[in-house]
Amino acid sequence: MTEQTVDVAIIGSGSAGLYALGQVRRARRSFVLINGGEPGTTCARVGCMPSKAMIQSAEDYHTCRHPRKYGITGHEGIGIELADTMEHVRHLRDIFVDRVLSNSTDDMGEEFIEDYARFLEPTLLEVGDRRIRAGSVVIATGSRPLVPGPWQAFGDRIVTTDDFFELEELPASMAVIGLGTIGLELGQSLARLGVEVTGFDQLETIAGLQDPDVQRQAIEILGKSFPMHLGNPAGVEAEGDRLRVSAGEHSVLVDKVLCSIGRVPNVGNLGLENLGIELDRNGMPPFNPHTMQVADLPVFIAGDVTGERMILHEAGDEGRIAGYNAAHDSISSFRRKTPLAINFCDPNICTVGLRRDELDPDTSEFGEISFAPVGRPLIMGKHKGLLRVYGDKQSGRILGAEMVGPRCEHLAHLLCWCIEQQLTVGELLRMPFYHPVIEEALQAALYSLYRKVAQSNAGGLVELEQTGE
Repeated sequence: MTEQTVDVAIIGSGSAGLYALGQVRRARRSFVLINGGEPGTTCARVGCMPSKAMIQSAEDYHTCRHPRKYGITGHEGIGIELADTMEHVRHLRDIFVDRVLSNSTDDMGEEFIEDYARFLEPTLLEVGDRRIRAGSVVIATGSRPLVPGPWQAFGDRIVTTDDFFELEELPASMAVIGLGTIGLELGQSLARLGVEVTGFDQLETIAGLQDPDVQRQAIEILGKSFPMHLGNPAGVEAEGDRLRVSAGEHSVLVDKVLCSIGRVPNVGNLGLENLGIELDRNGMPPFNPHTMQVADLPVFIAGDVTGERMILHEAGDEGRIAGYNAAHDSISSFRRKTPLAINFCDPNICTVGLRRDELDPDTSEFGEISFAPVGRPLIMGKHKGLLRVYGDKQSGRILGAEMVGPRCEHLAHLLCWCIEQQLTVGELLRMPFYHPVIEEALQAALYSLYRKVAQSNAGGLVELEQTGE
């Protein structure tokens, strides 16, 4: 068995691993990038990109089938070839994956090792028939879908997000178990494409929402796309060549089940027990989210494998932090960005900044607006939803938001940037708001919040600032 020595070994060539690699290269350190399994990022292969392609196809078809309120006729004969739809989604998926590979590993040479790594010591890895001694190691092995053991016996009748996009044909009926981001997005898309969909979640909420009023709105609106049964764990049993899904008093017979109950870190075969530190009950090591360092070892962790902020831009940031610290002699601590999560169902569901359970009710307030009376959403025929913005009572500084509404992905970004800049509600209201735009909903919610905070404009003209002349 041969032994190779490098400055940094990166395990995993997904988003976090590639961002870590960028920092290592910038520091001019020697490295190896090790990847077992399919190349390409989770986002490009099985996550955010193919799911958005699916959403777009479903939305376009749905729009074509429901134009009558605009006076458009002739849509009755519109149909869809689902096999062609899935082929289109896979085609776009392959483009996204190829772009990732062409800009990363395709021309890397011997520094890229396609095999699985296992820790023998904190800085000694076994990779196939070789050993790699590294000055530091970055763990960026990603995650995999969680499937309960008994369900695995049902074979390909249980579909995960990792194999969903390989379906050449969509089933006539499908249960979606787990109504987080991917479950909602694919569930609504499937329903719009003509699949008979039933959703289940053991929680009383969907999409991770915490604000009870926003939550109720989201369930009411999305529940019109397909029935949802919440608050009870779902059980699955074989019934002939189909599956019976039951939860509480609800039961449905379906062709397939989309299991979207979560993802788990890929650490099972990494040999983390050889790091010489105590692991938690899930076999995960402790780490600092501002340095990404594992305990006090020359080992760093980043991306979905952490089991925390499992979103691409967070994986990128964690990869940068981990790669920077792995490539330098001293450990630097970095401030993390404002939390931002977007569900691309129709309408969008978004959360920004501090969540409801993180707010102090004695020192915080909220402003809200229903999308029903807002001009632009009304014109679009998408005037359903609720926006809530949270702020500090004393300073008026924006703290967070939850929302369900049309094109809220953009409102969420605006609010996230404002929180990053520590802006107050008064400062936001001095920004220009065009008419008619969806951003007017944000303006109205800010006015609602402004009336409740102490730091109000004494002049009474919120949107204008006196010059003193």
